[in-house]
Amino acid sequence: MKAAKYKRIMLKLSGEALAGEKGYGIDFDIANKISKDIKELVDSGIQVGAVVGGGNIWRGRNGQGMDRTTADYMGMLATCINALALQDCLENMGVNTRVQTAIEMREVAEPFIRRRAMRHLEKGRVVIFAAGTGNPYFSTDTTAALRAAEIEAEAILLAKKVDGVYDKDPHKYEDAKKYDELKYIDVLDKGLQVMDSTATSLCMDNNIPIIVFGLDCPENIKKVVLGEKIGTIISK
Repeated sequence: MKAAKYKRIMLKLSGEALAGEKGYGIDFDIANKISKDIKELVDSGIQVGAVVGGGNIWRGRNGQGMDRTTADYMGMLATCINALALQDCLENMGVNTRVQTAIEMREVAEPFIRRRAMRHLEKGRVVIFAAGTGNPYFSTDTTAALRAAEIEAEAILLAKKVDGVYDKDPHKYEDAKKYDELKYIDVLDKGLQVMDSTATSLCMDNNIPIIVFGLDCPENIKKVVLGEKIGTIISK
């Protein structure tokens, strides 16, 4: 494997990406492919933190008529299920992995402690950050941006079901235009649905580049770390 562009990354996986074509639950064929790619990175000395969404199980905004706070906490628990599944896949491949949660659940995961997370990364362990920020009204995109800043990640790899950022939904509009590069302020001004505005602003304030790419080919994760130009890069 050639020299990597980044030494410490934050990988943000959407819950939908884990569901694959089924659209719900966890497709373990996809989870294993992702884990295999992560293993290659770890074996080559790349430090990997990860945040997994929970949309394949539950989305807070789907709780129509529910108290928003309750619905969001349910979403945080969904991310814990995904995190444990990904941990199991990684450890079956011999990759030491730790799940750290923002909501304490000591029987199944560690509480999030920044210094401990940094130490795990330095020892070559993958750290999966679950349960969001521990607060309602914040998305897992914001969690990825916050944890990336805290662990001093060099970039956020945003793995989605689309191969980059478009000016409109490419699944609905054939004339959708793909961007190769964007500035943070462009994402905010144009209202592009990449990350929510809180997450984008946090990345802008801390100068953390965001690379948006498709997970249709799990090897894209490795390609991005190696500096190949795929997807869309968002930076200053």
